[in-house]
Order: sequence, then structure tokens, then C-alpha cells
Amino acid sequence: MSPDPAACVVAEARAWIGTPYAHQASLKGVGCDCLGLLRGVWRGVVGPEPERPGPYAPDWAEAGAGDALMRAATRWLVPVEGIAAGRVLVFRWREGLCAKHCAIATGPDAMIHAHDGARVCEVTIPPFWRRKVAGVFAFPSRPLGAGTIRAADQGRGPVI
Repeated sequence: MSPDPAACVVAEARAWIGTPYAHQASLKGVGCDCLGLLRGVWRGVVGPEPERPGPYAPDWAEAGAGDALMRAATRWLVPVEGIAAGRVLVFRWREGLCAKHCAIATGPDAMIHAHDGARVCEVTIPPFWRRKVAGVFAFPSRPLGAGTIRAADQGRGPVI
């Protein structure tokens, strides 16, 4: 019997708890930002990253990168309905703004995320966060090798 994919995602995300926040980093126990956490969990449960984000400033979204995080999520993750264990949550601070934060759900009411000034932690998802969910995704069920180009990706640029 193969392991439950959602349980594998949650276990890998929990292994990152306590990792200090570090902008653009993605190294368990050393440092990561929210995207770095997502990238690290991807490597742990799916395999090599299919795309590298390239350098990005802390204010990348305000600096005109467009909705790069949401575009990348729809490019490499599987859109699904409902918050459940193992799902990736993408957040938008306000309607009309680009998505700027991501986390991994550990159940319908909790998530693991990295944010500036804190270590990776598991927290409840209060109404404040629920209102900001812009997309819910699952990890793909099979590895996508580095450099894999899916048909929907033709002509799209890097993550950020």
C-alpha cells in the first residue's frame, strides 16, 4: 500500500517547523521564506524543482511582477476545491492585488507557513486568513523532471 500523499506533504512541511525566516532561502533548518518552504516541501515529496524562481526583492509584488505567484501555482500545482491536509494555500491581501503569500494546510483549520520576523510555524486558520485565500492547490501526483514544459506553460516566464 502506498503512503497517503497528503500525509507525506504534511510530514515534510512539519519537518520545516522552526526554520528561521530568510528572504529567498529554501534550506530546512537554516532559512526560508514562504516560497522557499513550498519549494522545499516540493523537493521532499515530488522531486527536483521544475523551475527556479530567480532573484526577487521583498517588495516584488508591489514592484510590478504581476500575479507571478498565482501564475506559477497554476503552472505547477493542481487546482482543487477546499482546504484540507496537504493542500497549498495561496493568499491575496486584497481583491485586485496579486497573490503574495503561500502556506501548506495541515487540515481544514490549520496551516504551516513562513513569514518575516518569525520561524516556520503551524497555526490555526482564522477568518482573517480564510478571507484572503485566493487559490487552493494540490501537489502533482507524479514527479515532473527539472526542465519539464507542460503544454499550458508554453511562453510563460519564470516564477517571479
